[in-house]
Amino acid sequence: MMIRMASRKGTALLISLLFCVSYTWAQENSPAAPNQAPQHNHPMQHSGTPSPADARTPVQLPGELKQHMLANMRDHMLALQEITTGLSQSEFDKVATIAEERLGVSSGKRHGAHQVAAYMPAGMSQIGGATHQAASRLALAAQDAGVTGDTKPVLAALAEVMIGCVACHGAYRLE
Repeated sequence: MMIRMASRKGTALLISLLFCVSYTWAQENSPAAPNQAPQHNHPMQHSGTPSPADARTPVQLPGELKQHMLANMRDHMLALQEITTGLSQSEFDKVATIAEERLGVSSGKRHGAHQVAAYMPAGMSQIGGATHQAASRLALAAQDAGVTGDTKPVLAALAEVMIGCVACHGAYRLE
């Protein structure tokens, strides 16, 4: 019974974190409609006053590379969704594979990380590297959970990955 309650709390936390990341991504990648109300820079800013101008650091990428990076970020979001679904179904091997192959350190070659690295500010590169390392730790935690049945370390590792996503999207924007 305690495991189910902890699992439900973890799932609720996960859903909240995913909402924040997806909201941030949508705000960055949706064209503003004419006469649209001012957008908040952070999904938790709801003071009723207009947000200041977007203070995130702009990152200039050539057109094709920008589209490539946006496609990679969309795949990262899809991978996070597939990971949460896998966790909800106790498919720990599947979660480990997705985490490592699509988000982890070894995913760099698949996503062409070397192509965009030259255009990234140092801070963005550091956050990205740390996030991919966290995803590799997530893969290991998922493998362990397959043996132990303990999902708490997996959820903590997933939170670390998402902290990186939120930090990067909060600090940088593509142009």
